[in-house]
Order: sequence, then C-alpha cells, then structure tokens
Amino acid sequence: MKSATPKVLHRIGGRTLVGHAIAAARGLAPQHLAVVVRHERDLVAAHISEFDPDAVIADQDDVKGTGRATECALDVLPGDLTGTVLVTYGDVPLLTADTLRSLVDEHQSTESAVTVITAHLDDPTGYGRVLRDADGSVSGIVEQKDATPDQLAITEINSGIYAFDAQTLRDNLAKVGTDNAQGEKYLTDVLGHARDDGGRVSAHLIADLWQTEGVNDRVQLARLGRELNRRTAERWMREGVTIVDPETTWVDVDVTIGRDSTVLPNTQLLGATTIGERTTIGPDTTLTDTEVGDGAEVKRTEALLAEIGPDATVGPFSYLRPGTVLGAGGKIGGFVETKNATIGEGAKVPHLTYAGDVTIGAGANIGAGTIFANYDGVKKHHTTVGKHSFVGSNSVLVAPVDIADGAYVGAGSAVTDGVEPGQIAVARGRQRNIDGWVERARAGTKTHAAAQEASAAKSLGDKATGDAEASTRHTDNATSEGQANA
Repeated sequence: MKSATPKVLHRIGGRTLVGHAIAAARGLAPQHLAVVVRHERDLVAAHISEFDPDAVIADQDDVKGTGRATECALDVLPGDLTGTVLVTYGDVPLLTADTLRSLVDEHQSTESAVTVITAHLDDPTGYGRVLRDADGSVSGIVEQKDATPDQLAITEINSGIYAFDAQTLRDNLAKVGTDNAQGEKYLTDVLGHARDDGGRVSAHLIADLWQTEGVNDRVQLARLGRELNRRTAERWMREGVTIVDPETTWVDVDVTIGRDSTVLPNTQLLGATTIGERTTIGPDTTLTDTEVGDGAEVKRTEALLAEIGPDATVGPFSYLRPGTVLGAGGKIGGFVETKNATIGEGAKVPHLTYAGDVTIGAGANIGAGTIFANYDGVKKHHTTVGKHSFVGSNSVLVAPVDIADGAYVGAGSAVTDGVEPGQIAVARGRQRNIDGWVERARAGTKTHAAAQEASAAKSLGDKATGDAEASTRHTDNATSEGQANA
C-alpha cells in the first residue's frame, strides 16, 4: 500500500478491511473467532479489540505462510476443538456472511474433510490454481510460483477461503513443511495430506468474483470501494429509498435510511448516520455519525455527530459540529455554524450565524448575523435564549448570558447582561450624523464628488417642492374671484 497504515486498516465503506472480514465471520455466530496479526501488530490488534472485543488475537511468528498463520490461530483456541473451522482473509472486504454460510452448509452436507471456495477468472494471474481429478474432485492447489505452464493455464482459482474439519486441519498442519519456492508453510498443502488420508476435498464454486478479490494496493482499494458502494446503494434502493445518482452518492455500510427518503447527488452518508423516513438529503451534503428524523430536509450541509429532529430543515451551506441538536420543526439556515447547540422545537437560526455553546428555546428566532461569543480566550461559556424570544439581526451575545422567555434583543446590540421576561435589550450607541465630514476629510475623492452631486440635486428638489407647496397654498387660499381671504 506504500503507507504508514497497515493494509488491513485501510478503509472502504466506513470500515477497515479487517473490520469487513470480522463482520462477515461474526455473521455465522461462531463459537470462537481468532484474528492472526503480524505486521504493525500493536496497531492492528488495538483496532481489532475496539471493533470486536471478543475476538482472540493470535500472533504469527517468523515462519511465513498461511499454514503457519492458521497454526498460530489454533494455538490460541481450545486444544480439544471439534467441528468446522473456517479460514478467511483480512483483505477480502466484499466476502459476505451468506457466502460463508453456504460454504459451511456444503462442507457439512458432503461430509468433506476440506472445502474450498473457488471461482473462474479470465485472468487468474497471482492466484493459486485448483487441480482436479478426472472425476472432477479436487486433487490439490498449486501456487502460481510453483505451477507448471499447463497448470498456469487453469482459470479456476483458489480464493484462500476454506472450511476444514478441525481434527483434519490440526493433524495435517503438523505435516506441512516450507519446501517450496517461497519458503512458506502453505495452507493449501493440507488438502493433499487430507486426500492421502482418505478425506474428501470439495470445491464450493461461486459466480460472484468480487467476493474472492483481495486488496494489495490503492488501485484495488478504490475499485473494491466503488463496487461495495454500488452494492450498498442498490440495497437501499430496493428497500424503498430514492438515490437519484448512485455514482455520486456514497453510503457507508453501517448507515441506515428510512423508506421514501430521497438522496440527491453528491451526497455522502458516513459512519453510523441514521436517516428517517420521508427525508430529503442533499445535494452536496456530507453527514457523519448524524441522526436525521422523519420528514427532515438537509441540503448543502456538513454535519458531524449532530441530531436533526423530525420535519426540521437545514441548509444551504450549513455546518453542524458535534453536539448540535435541532428540535422538531426547527431551522438552521444558510451559512450558519453550530457547535454544542441545542435548538428547541420550532426555533429558527436562519442566516449567517455562529451558535456555539448555546441553548435556544422552542419557537425562538435568531436574526441574521448573530454571533454567540462563547470563548473569552481561556474558557468556553454558555448562552441561553428562552422560548419564543427574539434576537435582532447583527447582534453579539457575549457569554455567559441568559435571555429569558418572551424577551427581545434589539438589532445591532452587544449584550453582556441578562434580559428578563418581557424586556427588550438595546445595547448600541445612539446614531449621530455629522454634517460636512466628507468635504473636510475626503475632499477630492469620488465619494466627495458624489456627495456634492447628491446635495445639489437635493437642493433643487427641495426648492421645487417649496415652490409647489407655495403655489398650492396660494391656490387653496384664493376665493373664486381670485382675491385672497382676509
């Protein structure tokens, strides 16, 4: 991967590659689940413990190969293990629990010692080839570097995913050596030993080649990521969700979307995001670990760890940071940023506002350009705006401050003290217009010229208005004979 991040910790669909592998295995409800680690052991083991605390970590030693890895896994499991043992890989993210279940079913129904998932590839380069007897049974698997030219022409490949009888696996791993081109202990060699002991080796052929494809570089990572996303989007569309443009819509595997919701182009639904029914999400929206209630509309918005209530509206160009809770029917409008903000039912923060560390009561209205000044340079402080209160445009509320229920803040105010119920707070200087300032301070500028022109026009207008008023007064005061009244 040419990365400081171990391969199996790279992500598609909101999960690491090894996370996908563990999720597929857990889908079978196994009695034991062991994960073998080696490269960047501590990083990988820490992630596994976080993702699946019940998984057992097995450390592979310096002996290379899939056979040795499997042997190390068995060493950390009970010594009297019986039944079916599945072996899968940490870099095959599209493998599903359903496929593993069908593998186990066929393995057990045929009473096989070993069953391997196989597939036919047009270009099998890099994969081990499946060797069959004349009757079609599996006689063995040969790795590419050990294959003859005739064997390299075989298109049926070994996926590396097996079901073993536990005792067969344990006994025959002890017989496997490292005498091969790679100097590795191959798991595939168990198949030949099992046949020599009279056991049946079966192949479980699957048509969905994506489930056998591994990730070895970032090109493959992106390719499998696109396919996983296509499958995820298709699954939700079949569940009653409209995704207008699946090619520009990215939905992580742990996201849920309610029926009759519409997802518009260029939208990303990430992490554990939950979308209710009858919602409209997008376009140009990214929601991460965010909850959206039924009937809500969210457009051109970025939200992280936020909660958007039913029938609420958000956007366009809104930024909801962690701790934002928007109540039912509430509104967060254009160019609004929120953080640790609880906005009550039906409350509105419509335009050009920063609302950080604030509680806004039900039905309150926050005017355009309002700033909740929550940081004094050392600590963050909280502001409360009561229910059905009104904050005028271009105001600054300097926390900590409480605006009571049913109160007003006049536009352009800088509020530093509390406001009681029924009061209006006006905290701004009285306007003062200074005559002649432009002529004195900006003489010769375009502004000065415009002022002179406007003043001249105003003088002419005032004179014309005065003459009209005088004429009207003269006419109104005259008698029918044209003589002025006494």
